[in-house]
Amino acid sequence: MAFQFSTAARNASLDAIETAIGPSPTLELRSGAAPATTATADSGTLLASMALPSDWLAAASAAAKSLLGTWQDLSADAAGTVGHFRVKQGATCHIQGSVTATGGGGDMTIDNPVLAVGQQVTVTSFTISAGGA
Repeated sequence: MAFQFSTAARNASLDAIETAIGPSPTLELRSGAAPATTATADSGTLLASMALPSDWLAAASAAAKSLLGTWQDLSADAAGTVGHFRVKQGATCHIQGSVTATGGGGDMTIDNPVLAVGQQVTVTSFTISAGGA
């Protein structure tokens, strides 16, 4: 039988992720596929980066935790198509995943994944869900 956890336990584990990473991490939007693991060196071209708010994720509810505040880069660093993201505190990558346009089904969605230099980029959706229901 697979482990099962109460909603309270799943919410607590999700809230612990934000606590472990810390306030105001950096979000990097990069071209291509994500590296094999978060411990693997960065891959692709850094297209945009932004400092996330101090409190960057809403409190977990119903075993999910979503972005809080505005996640936005007012001026993309390079031109290209965003393929993955990395959330970092300093040089340490803590979370990575796929990026698509809004409604595209990626782990994170942004308003337009095809960037030009200087273009504004806004994250429209990001949610972490806990399994074990």
